[in-house]
Amino acid sequence: MANYPLNRTVFNKEVYVKTIDTSFSQAETPPPPLETTISVNEFFNLYNTLFYQIPVDGDVNSHRYLVQQSGQYIGSDNITDDVQALLDEITTLRQDLLAANQQILTFTTNIPISSSL
Repeated sequence: MANYPLNRTVFNKEVYVKTIDTSFSQAETPPPPLETTISVNEFFNLYNTLFYQIPVDGDVNSHRYLVQQSGQYIGSDNITDDVQALLDEITTLRQDLLAANQQILTFTTNIPISSSL
């Protein structure tokens, strides 16, 4: 086994303070921000590239998160005319189905059903 000489320099405590600058003079001001911003065009190019890699659901970093954030920003709580028309049609169809079921029940039991259900 070979021996290797190790040398180390040791400072006296009084000499150390005089030799080594221990102040934080360079850390007083924060460093300038890194230029990591991308343009809107670059963002959408990246989004289209990563589209199928983005999870559908999730609290963050998901398509649902993007929809919720964008929806809050543009105020998409408003129901569009198309959606409202479909909701109205569903309500009408439910009422028609209820009336038809009441008629069937009346014909099969000969007991009139109140329409206040």
